[in-house]
Amino acid sequence: MKITVDFEECLKDSPRFRATIEEVEGDVCELESKLDKLVKLCIGMIDAGKAYNAANKQFVSGIRELAQQSTKDEVIESSLTKFAESLQEMINYHTILFDQAQRSIKTQLQTFVKDDLRKFKEAKKQFDKVSEEKEAALIKNAQAPRNKQHEVEEATNILTATRKCFRHIVLDYVLQINVLQSKRRSEILKSVSILIYPLYQMITQLPPIWFSEYSLSSSQMLSFMYAHLTFFHQGYDLFSELQPLMKLLGGQLDQLVVDAAKEKRDMEQKHSTIQQKAALQEVTELHSVPDCRNFCAWRSSSDFSNDDTKLEYNVDADNGIAMEGYLFKRASNAFKTWNRRWFSIQNNQLVYQKKFKDNPTVVVEDLRLCTVKHCEDIERRFCFEVVSPTKSCMMQADSEKLRQAWIKAVQNSIATAFRDKGDEGEKLDRKSSTSTGSLDSGGEPKERSLKGESALQKVLAIPGNACCCDCGQPDPRWASINLGITLCIQCSGIHRSLGVHFSKVRSLTLDTWEPELLKLMCELGNGVINQIYEARREELGARKPQPGDPRHEVEAYIKAKYVDRRFVRRPSDEELRNKVVSLSKQEKRLSSSSEHLPPRPPPPTPKLRPGSNVSGQSVKSADSGIQNSADGSREMLANTASNNSLADAEAAEAPPMAMPATLPPPSPCKEMVFYEPKEYSQGLQLYWASCARSLPDMAEALAHGAEVNWVNTEDDKRTPLIMAVQGGSLVACEFLLQNAANVNQQDAQGRGPLHHATMLGHTGQVCLFLKRGANQNAADIDEKTPLTIAVEAANADIVTLLRLAKMNEEMREAEGPYSQSGDETYQDIFQDFTHMASNDPDKLNRYQQYDPQKP
Repeated sequence: MKITVDFEECLKDSPRFRATIEEVEGDVCELESKLDKLVKLCIGMIDAGKAYNAANKQFVSGIRELAQQSTKDEVIESSLTKFAESLQEMINYHTILFDQAQRSIKTQLQTFVKDDLRKFKEAKKQFDKVSEEKEAALIKNAQAPRNKQHEVEEATNILTATRKCFRHIVLDYVLQINVLQSKRRSEILKSVSILIYPLYQMITQLPPIWFSEYSLSSSQMLSFMYAHLTFFHQGYDLFSELQPLMKLLGGQLDQLVVDAAKEKRDMEQKHSTIQQKAALQEVTELHSVPDCRNFCAWRSSSDFSNDDTKLEYNVDADNGIAMEGYLFKRASNAFKTWNRRWFSIQNNQLVYQKKFKDNPTVVVEDLRLCTVKHCEDIERRFCFEVVSPTKSCMMQADSEKLRQAWIKAVQNSIATAFRDKGDEGEKLDRKSSTSTGSLDSGGEPKERSLKGESALQKVLAIPGNACCCDCGQPDPRWASINLGITLCIQCSGIHRSLGVHFSKVRSLTLDTWEPELLKLMCELGNGVINQIYEARREELGARKPQPGDPRHEVEAYIKAKYVDRRFVRRPSDEELRNKVVSLSKQEKRLSSSSEHLPPRPPPPTPKLRPGSNVSGQSVKSADSGIQNSADGSREMLANTASNNSLADAEAAEAPPMAMPATLPPPSPCKEMVFYEPKEYSQGLQLYWASCARSLPDMAEALAHGAEVNWVNTEDDKRTPLIMAVQGGSLVACEFLLQNAANVNQQDAQGRGPLHHATMLGHTGQVCLFLKRGANQNAADIDEKTPLTIAVEAANADIVTLLRLAKMNEEMREAEGPYSQSGDETYQDIFQDFTHMASNDPDKLNRYQQYDPQKP
């Protein structure tokens, strides 16, 4: 069996190449064993043949002695003498035959085994050794911490040198394999042919006397000669039939020798070409080094020619594999070990395998339901993460260019999957896509989380959402959760390609929807967003895409709309001032609407702004930010004049409250005071819109360029997220977090959003912030952490959440720096609080409700 190893495949060092090498090595090992056995048998045959010839010679001598003794009988003497001469000639032929067998089988095959197979075994030893060295260098390079430059430089240099050595040795090894596979055929056939031809000649060149002269004799001695006659006659007939095949084999053998020589020249030429190409790439890169000071950084990020695989994304590959190569994968076990595996993108899936014969392990079953992102917050370099509906997979490339190549390949595959599969993916049943939301809410679907038709019906019921926001395609099945719009499958693929900093895409039918996220979608909608992002479209004469338009036209329009924001109408200074003042008055009305209620207990010794008090919020909005309308789908926001009456009604219908007996008496309720700012900005609009719980005004401010983490230096350095906490809206907080708000940004008192939510007793917001990674160990200027504040306020729900989150964090630290999202019980409890905060906020007010039956 001839097995040819491809030179290009050997440079990848893929499992396919390793499997081929393993097969070749097994085949050569078996060949060596069979040839050794054949040589030993040939030696035994030659020794036995020599003994046979010696016995024959003695036998012939006995016949001659008998002929000499019968000199008186001329017939006997002449016959025996003739028989002895013929038998002696046979002995001579056998001697030639055995000598030829020794030269062809023993000597020639022994030479092939000792020379060619020995060279192969020596090349294998070098290959195995350099493979181990390269594996060690790869592991050392992967483990080199990003903050220790000398270790990075040392690991990079060792890996570069080892890869060069591996490339040269593996090319030589493959050349040796291919030459051996080509040569073995001619060597084996030549050895057997050299043995057969003398035997053929011995039989065909016997004297004619063997076939005629003794035909009339009838003596006992003649019977022995007849036995020889029968043997050689049958042999002659056999070889006469074999003669055409032998002639054909002779011609084929000559051609095999010629072909083997040609194949060897071709392989040596290809070997030389690949070596020269690799050397040229090295010289080119060395000339492109920017300067000596930046050499190490350049080497670690730009060393692409020395990587094992020359990665190229090819969606039209014949084998269906768009991209493949080695990556380190972080295991999901307790030790979080890193293992090197062969990854490939094929059939709209990301898979990996250790060996070629192993069935590939599927990382992502459907690339449309995942995203990929850089990971710079761990010690290892060149890491990226593929986040799927049910899990996340952390991977590490060998260089920055390889990481970028993989990230780009995954992104392109996602876009291709959307474009090619279309609505086929709508039939799949997947879990929540963490690519567009938070992983911290847990990977397991909950019965109370909305999914499939329930989420679809609620979102599409919002005016304008029944058609795609960007092209008008009816019956959209996708959504952008940070924008609050619905999309068709084509536009969703384009939005996903923009990146999560512009648009976070989620399926309305395939994904699980958390309650606060669904309410966020219901608060905005296509109509609100298009009024903002398409305000000047008609004025500028831009054509809005229609269903069925070419993809490139739709893509250009979407980029102009959301990336360049070309159609957004910029407000004048006076319009901006009026908007900010109006929002501040809305917040004032929301605050004053609860003045007739018994005041709630204040947080433990908080340092409030002069003339302000955040305790005068409505009960339900303070705890959850969610007030259900008649259909249970939308939050009542005080963002218009008509909505103000709803806020007043909310306050009037809220149950009365009384403070627990263990808390100090409340301070007088005061309104939040609006001070004339030095400058009106979009950040200030976002600031007051967050406090007023007006999501459309918040979206408008962001579209006009407001910084989501804008700091109000004139108001205790508070941020829009802190003001959303003050406004008591869980949905406003969710909207800001979806648009990259910093959950740990502190004000001048050292308090972050988690501090403020704890002080105000907003359990739903505390739960949300903890899920989003809020630092509960941060202390304010009074050295109080959120847990300290919650304990002093005797808020059992918040204390439970904080202590549970702290315990989960300690468990993750005990498991190691690369642990997963946490204990399942932790996920379940937080899911319960999330559901309660969104759908049943009254339960979270139990520590602050007033009971008129108690004295």
